Amino acid sequence: MPIERIDVENFLKLSLKNPVLDVRSPSEYIHAHLPAAFSVPVFTDEQRAVIGTAYVQQSRQTAVDFGLNYFSERMKIIPADVLNILNQLKKDTGFSNNTLLIHCWRGGMRSDAVAWLLNLYGYKIYLLKGGYKAFRRWSLDQFEKRYALKVLGGFTGSGKTEVLKELKRKGKTVINLEGIANHKGSAFGGLGERSQPSHEMFENMLALELWKIKNQMYNGDAQTKINDTEIWLEDESVHIGRVGIPKIFWQQMRNSPLYFLDIPFDERVKYIVNNYGSFDKEELINCVLRIQKRLGGLNTQNVIRFFNEEKFTDAFSILLKYYDKMYAESLQNRENKEVLLNKIDCKNVDIKNAESLIGQ
Repeated sequence: MPIERIDVENFLKLSLKNPVLDVRSPSEYIHAHLPAAFSVPVFTDEQRAVIGTAYVQQSRQTAVDFGLNYFSERMKIIPADVLNILNQLKKDTGFSNNTLLIHCWRGGMRSDAVAWLLNLYGYKIYLLKGGYKAFRRWSLDQFEKRYALKVLGGFTGSGKTEVLKELKRKGKTVINLEGIANHKGSAFGGLGERSQPSHEMFENMLALELWKIKNQMYNGDAQTKINDTEIWLEDESVHIGRVGIPKIFWQQMRNSPLYFLDIPFDERVKYIVNNYGSFDKEELINCVLRIQKRLGGLNTQNVIRFFNEEKFTDAFSILLKYYDKMYAESLQNRENKEVLLNKIDCKNVDIKNAESLIGQ
């Protein structure tokens, strides 16, 4: 079976049903990769450093010689690693075909070598033209496109994420930015969450989500435009924890219709206490200390005291007033706010608030 080189779009379409092997070094993969790709490194980080040093300080041929020597060792291991991956996929998902997608950094010697080896074992191989570097350019290009966005807003404690999940259950197209970021946005947003991805990985995952929506939208109809699919997402600041929403996409969010869940303060306090009151007091206090300069000395002291006394309603009331003020300022700085702001009156925090958004 011949080895084929394909562009990013076709590679991604095939990746929806076939495993992707990232043959870059472990540190390259950990920093950022194609979502759902498996790491099957040709070289360790140390070996890659040796090859790079030889290329710079000696010659290309010397670097190639080192690479071939290292690869000869890996030839004995890579097929078994791949077979283990495929067996696990078969166990988890029922996957059972013979197609593999492979890429390295620029679509060069590493992916070529692994493709040659696995092709000998009878696998059908597709290589990514330009490698991960081409995919990365493609990812950034997705944020330049225009999307029909509907932004769900509301003060802290409005249950926006749960409302978005309910909208998705009701058939709406939703992107959960905080889910991708593994962070809820505030100084307390990392509590109970997994480690955040790198900024680059966050962008890759978001780009792929946008692309999947676009492709679902077409459904074979070449006349359908991307603007015809409305995408719901949560109103966010440009940063979600340590990662950032691409500026050009964030500006598009800021200029899209905003549906604001207007929920009484006391109801939001109850919601926050129920969701965060069970965390360790030391964790909560550490979160407060991250914002103490903006929160102010007296408020910081009072919040910490209330946490230590387990007076969570009092503590979160102070914090909620702080976050309400910040969000109100953000609303005032929004362009076209008079035209784009849609206020939704809600009695309490409830996923049923999603029903008020259906048909908006």
